[in-house]
Parts: sequence; C-alpha cells; structure tokens
Amino acid sequence: MLGYTMYGTNDVAKAVPFYDKVFAALGAKQLMQFPNGGVAWGVAFDKPMFAIGTPNDGQPATVGNGAMMALSLDARATVDAVYAAAIAAGGTCGGPPGVRGEEGPQAFYGAYFRDLDGNKFCAFRIGPA
Repeated sequence: MLGYTMYGTNDVAKAVPFYDKVFAALGAKQLMQFPNGGVAWGVAFDKPMFAIGTPNDGQPATVGNGAMMALSLDARATVDAVYAAAIAAGGTCGGPPGVRGEEGPQAFYGAYFRDLDGNKFCAFRIGPA
C-alpha cells in the first residue's frame, strides 16, 4: 500500500549526502531527482521509496511533532549499520540500538535517530536474535 514518503528539508545540499550514506547501508540508491533539488531513494521503482525536497509552498520545512518514519529491516546487523551511518553522517541519537521489551520470537530490536532537519526515524527488526 505504501508508495513513498517525503520529508521536507531546508537544506537539500546537506540532506542529499546524509541520505546517500544512510540508504547505502540498506542497499538503496537515488532513483529520482526533482526540479527543486529533491531526491528519492529506493531499491526499485516498483518498491516503496523515500524522498526529500523543499516544500512546494515556499515555506520553511518543519518537523512534525509525533511523526516518525520506521524502516523495517531484515537483520539486527542492518539496524546497527543504518543507525551508525546516520550518526556518522551528522544525525543525532534518539535511542541507541537494542531490544525494547523482551527477547523472543517477536522481539523488537530498534534504533532511533534524527536527520539533519530533526525528522525522526526508527530502524527496526522484529524477531529473535
């Protein structure tokens, strides 16, 4: 059902290299560039994508209070890699990688970070270690 998600940015020139590094850890790459300098990343055009760009209304991009993008990943090591890439690229920690709750078949292993504009993300894996 999900086609793409887009976050606004106030500095495309800084946001694009940040996301290039974060999404490289997922095996995703730039798939589209927009006239406003925005970019969409993904693994294929027929799969969900993530995009950034300046708001079309010309107003500053703002962070949604309570909004978060969650990335469902295939392994805990991938969660760790995405989080590490985000922090190394200048993102800020919103909660380091680890199990939230208890270990088991439905264990939630997640890491939280914010991008350069303050947008919140969770990289997570559900399942046993």
